[in-house]
Amino acid sequence: MDSSASIEVAKHALGVFAVILAVGSLFGLAAQKLRVPDVAVFLLVGMALGPEGLGWVDINADSALNQGILIFGACYILFDGGASLRLRVLQDVWVSIVLLATIGVAVTTLVTGYAAAALLNIPLVIAMLLASAIASTDPATLVPVFRQVKIKDRVAQTVMSESAFNDATGAILTFALLAAASGQGDFSVSHTLMGLAQQAGIGLIAGLGLGYLAALLIAHEKLSFLAEYSPLVTLMAVVAAYLGADGLQASGFMAVFVFGIVLGNKDAFGFSMEAGEEQKMEDYVATTALIARMLIFVLLGSQVDFDLMRQHFLGGIAVVAVLMFVARPLTVFVCTLPDRRARWSFKEMLFMCWTRETGVIPGALAGMLVGMGAPQAQLIASVTFMAILATILLQATTTRWLARKLGILEEAT
Repeated sequence: MDSSASIEVAKHALGVFAVILAVGSLFGLAAQKLRVPDVAVFLLVGMALGPEGLGWVDINADSALNQGILIFGACYILFDGGASLRLRVLQDVWVSIVLLATIGVAVTTLVTGYAAAALLNIPLVIAMLLASAIASTDPATLVPVFRQVKIKDRVAQTVMSESAFNDATGAILTFALLAAASGQGDFSVSHTLMGLAQQAGIGLIAGLGLGYLAALLIAHEKLSFLAEYSPLVTLMAVVAAYLGADGLQASGFMAVFVFGIVLGNKDAFGFSMEAGEEQKMEDYVATTALIARMLIFVLLGSQVDFDLMRQHFLGGIAVVAVLMFVARPLTVFVCTLPDRRARWSFKEMLFMCWTRETGVIPGALAGMLVGMGAPQAQLIASVTFMAILATILLQATTTRWLARKLGILEEAT
């Protein structure tokens, strides 16, 4: 590509960003006034601005620019979510989180996979591949939703933690099933579990190490020489946590989330910042996370392929309905009932049944399957986008209403 062509590409990208930020800001304010999660509004805005709408936003899903935005945006939102969690709350519900992020993904995949095989008339291994791609919940959606809708701490933090940790499970399961569907090997439960343990363990260690180092540099009594640059430190560390863990064949998303937990709970490790510096960092993180989710969900909406969705509409909607109304409730009850320590109420479990938005990570997995030429990849991408649209537009927008009805809003207690 010559220099003039490169300049035109750069101008186009800048123009797209300007449109997204300008229109996104207006509709973000509208979402705030209407008291609905802004991610749902951004998704609709993206559909309106995309190639099948006004045509103002047109960035290919498989481009390096798009993938970079999705990866960094999801990482920063995960960091923001991790930083909002409190260790004292997680101590009471960690059993539920572990079960939901592991066994829960398997239960969701099995139930949805068998339904997809019957409803779409496809081989079972392909149906399971589809189900595994949409089995994990989405932190990029859930974190901002719970930022805006104040739910009881232990419920919100359980669902956010599950969404961060189950991405690794969903990705590992997806690629294990891809090997079987492509005839490159048989699906092995033991091999999949070993891969999950390795990715989770290394991601956890990487996140802990970088989180402690960042806290040391910005909040230690004597060594905090980067305290004034704390926002920049968080930015660098988020990228380092993801790339470092990914380079070690581990879950970069888990590393970023754990990094956020450590930095958000730095007082538990004996670190503290001056009030002014702490506020400056919080304001920076909040603004950056807003820009990240604006870019992510407007782009995601602009890339919805309506022609592809129409081809498999009835069967796809039926599969998504099973995912939402059968697989998710079964998953929640199977994984939370054994946790006697948490003592979940029926209303809390009912709320968790409804909060399982599909978003960036499943969308990225579906895009990777298309790029790799996986069997029935177009069908998988079609149903994935149906799941993204249905869960975000139906579930995210009704979160506040349901929480109020069930009496688990913070303001209702």
